Amino acid sequence: MYDFLVAPFVEFGFMQRALAGSLLLCLSSCPVGVFLMLRRMSLTGDAMAHAILPGAATGFLLYGLEIVPMTIGGLVAGVIVAMGAGAVSRFTVQKEDASLAAFYLISLALGVMIVSLRGSSVDLMHVLFGTVLALNDEALKLIATIAGVTLLTLAVFWRALVAECLDPLFLRSVSRLGTPVHFIFLGLVVLNLVGGFQALGTLLSVGLMMLPAAAARFWTSRVEPMCLLALAIGFAACVAGLLMSYHASLPSGPAIVLSAGVAYLASILAGPRGVLRSRVRHHRHRTA
Repeated sequence: MYDFLVAPFVEFGFMQRALAGSLLLCLSSCPVGVFLMLRRMSLTGDAMAHAILPGAATGFLLYGLEIVPMTIGGLVAGVIVAMGAGAVSRFTVQKEDASLAAFYLISLALGVMIVSLRGSSVDLMHVLFGTVLALNDEALKLIATIAGVTLLTLAVFWRALVAECLDPLFLRSVSRLGTPVHFIFLGLVVLNLVGGFQALGTLLSVGLMMLPAAAARFWTSRVEPMCLLALAIGFAACVAGLLMSYHASLPSGPAIVLSAGVAYLASILAGPRGVLRSRVRHHRHRTA
């Protein structure tokens, strides 16, 4: 049991860095995912994950696989798309989901084209799917900084974020924080996707953000326990995915996301708000 569960993280530095990086990602991205889900913006995370691709690809085109230029490029591109889509939805007749879809499709095509100008198919796979087992100290410092900024921002704006989830129109009617909080939250989404990009790539980083949050929704309806449970599910998925990757020689990023997907499917079936419990309650109601 020790050789299977513990030894990989004790004996190998790359496994230790991969575990630290993925757990730090969970610490910040899982609560953000909960708010995305409660605000019915789950697909926004996927759109924003694609949106950072052109900036990261531009950094790659100019400097190669260097973490700082790719991170800055991804952050700038994500902010531009988030602000642009938000502005379009607020000042035109188009809804936010449609504007985000348009922006992310353009971003995805542009990013892939930019990477292909200089890199090989291996470089493209690195940008799209990440290399969590190749995280270095610089990447860990970046992810830790993003986690710290995210947790501090969530603590400061917690009540406003919860209020906007429940009734955004009410928040805007009683406070001037409504619109600023919306854009601050979109900034947190971009920031965490940029951090996740370092480990899981642009296509999979949203998986660690949304799947634990979606799974936690089947177990509780309160925001605070939901965030904590999403963190626990995310942590378990990271450990299970890295172990699966190590022992079965599988890609680490997809293994982590698939582990979170297993937790989501199990929650659908076994959670108090899942399928089986709902059928039992319905049957008892009919026989009562």
